[in-house]
Amino acid sequence: MNILDTIVAAKRLEVAESKKQTRTRELEGQLSFSRKTVSLKSRLLQPESSGIIAEFKRKSPSKGVINDRFAPEDVTVAYQNAGVSAVSILTDEKFFGGSPEDLKVAREKLSIPILRKEFIIDEYQIVEAKAMGADLILLIAAILDKKQIKAFVSLAKSLGLEILFEVHDKEELAKVCEEVTFVGVNNRNLKTFTVDIQQSVNLSELIPSEFLKISESGIDRIESIQMLKQVGYHGFLIGENFMKTDNPGDACKNFISELKRK
Repeated sequence: MNILDTIVAAKRLEVAESKKQTRTRELEGQLSFSRKTVSLKSRLLQPESSGIIAEFKRKSPSKGVINDRFAPEDVTVAYQNAGVSAVSILTDEKFFGGSPEDLKVAREKLSIPILRKEFIIDEYQIVEAKAMGADLILLIAAILDKKQIKAFVSLAKSLGLEILFEVHDKEELAKVCEEVTFVGVNNRNLKTFTVDIQQSVNLSELIPSEFLKISESGIDRIESIQMLKQVGYHGFLIGENFMKTDNPGDACKNFISELKRK
């Protein structure tokens, strides 16, 4: 099995266990479940938006430990103060060192949108995301069929969640449904974890104009964002570039300041 297959297999076991521990109706009774979500779409369309979606990520299957020295609430508040449009928080523990608690504690401190970065394979995880305090979820085309995507999008929309639909190639893009909020192009191949930012450029003209485009992974230079803006991208998900530094918040602040000067 490739890395993605391994992650999905482990996720099925994890979700089954979560369902035993906490029923859906218990999730729906949690305080954050009734919270009004914050729209990333609205923020990305603002003229002054940086477009940056900064990620809190401790480790990855390809890089190992990236940075496990900081609390999620400290890093994400620093991101917010730096002027990001949203934050992304990984909630997978086994492969990325995250947890649902990371998102929950960040939600208490933040007013900007939070993306639950997760390998969603079950509707239960969407209800979980709402209960955690997420504003949008990630749906990965590579691990879902069209029927699942339509059902998951419908549920997410009913809960007030926006949807980042992630693709890597033309074939995956064919699975998109019209209710999706954003189409994200992952420059990292989730089967091999190699990165090529040209993926975003190649797919830009194929993404229907009704979707806001977000480029994900491998973005570490201002010039890359300028180039991606020219081909129609509004959002830029950046993870390791900030997290690999001694001070992710300062790294993010300096990056955005330089971006605004260009």
